[in-house]
Amino acid sequence: MGLFDSSSFYALENGLKGALLEQKAIAQNVANSDTPNYKAKRAQFQHVLEEVTEKQRLEAYRTHPKHIAFGPMKKGPYISEDRSTMYHHNGNNVDMDKEMSNLAKNQIYYNALTDRLSSKFQSLKSAVRGG
Repeated sequence: MGLFDSSSFYALENGLKGALLEQKAIAQNVANSDTPNYKAKRAQFQHVLEEVTEKQRLEAYRTHPKHIAFGPMKKGPYISEDRSTMYHHNGNNVDMDKEMSNLAKNQIYYNALTDRLSSKFQSLKSAVRGG
């Protein structure tokens, strides 16, 4: 067991990876806000964070290997595309107000995670120095 193997470090790491993925999706949306037929993208990573905090998982009992398994999904973070709306006449559905709002929300989320991670490292630093 390593020094950084705790579930809180793992959750913070996954949260930062998710914030990075969301930042990339927002940047693509802003860059393509005038591109015809471009569809807005969103990062999907909350399910990964929920898996870290979840203690017990429901698993189905399969009596035959060909039966379909169900239970918690093991899918990692991914970017999805919203094809359900169209805001502009050229088929583009990027709403710049929404993107700027998502950008601010993601920045606050990222700052909160980095502050928490920084305090974890400060605690370790204090423990090593004997303070």
